[in-house]
Amino acid sequence: MPFSVMPSSGHSERTAVSAVGLRKSYGGKTVLDGVDLSIPAGSVFALLGPNGAGKTTTVQILSTLLAADSGTARVLGRDVTDDPDGVRRVIGVTGQFAAVDGLFTAEENLRLMADLHHLDRREGGRRAAELLERFELTEAAGRPAMTFSGGMRRKLDLAMTLVGRPRVIFLDEPTTGLDPRSRRTMWEIIRSLVADEGVTLLLTTQYLEEADQLADRIAVLDHGVLVAEGTADELKRRAPGGHLRLRFADTARLAAAEHCFPVAVRDDEALALRVPGDGTPATLRAVLDVLETAGAEAESVTVHTPDLDDVFLALTGGGAPAREESLR
Repeated sequence: MPFSVMPSSGHSERTAVSAVGLRKSYGGKTVLDGVDLSIPAGSVFALLGPNGAGKTTTVQILSTLLAADSGTARVLGRDVTDDPDGVRRVIGVTGQFAAVDGLFTAEENLRLMADLHHLDRREGGRRAAELLERFELTEAAGRPAMTFSGGMRRKLDLAMTLVGRPRVIFLDEPTTGLDPRSRRTMWEIIRSLVADEGVTLLLTTQYLEEADQLADRIAVLDHGVLVAEGTADELKRRAPGGHLRLRFADTARLAAAEHCFPVAVRDDEALALRVPGDGTPATLRAVLDVLETAGAEAESVTVHTPDLDDVFLALTGGGAPAREESLR
């Protein structure tokens, strides 16, 4: 099934991040091949894709850490090539691996970031205390970061990113390697950043559930190409695999129903029929009307809609996505 991608319309007052035609190659290998993005202010935007899809390269270009070979990108109206310092003043970046200093305590790490942001000592201490409380690290404030669990280190890393009150935050696979409980804690923190502070957040992830839970819009990147974009529900509706599962009281009704739907898949053991459909009320009503006319009323009807697994597999040629139980 083909997927269309809406081109970026460029920067506007309500567009926090925009990119047009981003391209990047290494040694003759194309990593990004004409990526367009338009991310509304105050939203969570997820870049979903397998390893090597170009997610990290995209973040590095948008955060001025890497120059694109061609194309343009802007963050809050600032061009990443012409005004990199202006971009850096309004963004925060959290990479795939926590960048905290293990020999420093949590408070010392935060105060160091405050110094780098040129906050005076009093304001730096106040900001550090605020973030320690927000991330539930107050009791661990005096401990060296090397003693922290993976989840605590990731929380401290994100807290350090927030010291300068960035308006746009890039999170590159922020929950990689975390256990399910720590991942859900990070999700709650991410949601609160957008809801309480109105930041714009670009999230890269391999975890389908993470994109589904957090993102207002999702773009699927594969081999450097943006192959689809939309809300989670929009992408699910456009993926193959939706169907109705009809169960019948006896084989006679099952056979009659099968005659009505030649493309259906029959399950004799369960006395069930799988009928392709998008699960909308109109489709459901039409199927039930056909069954009633044929005298083959179903005992039960279950609607099965595609999930992001189906979207991912349909778009990335079967590359297996990461799952919560399979941590790197």
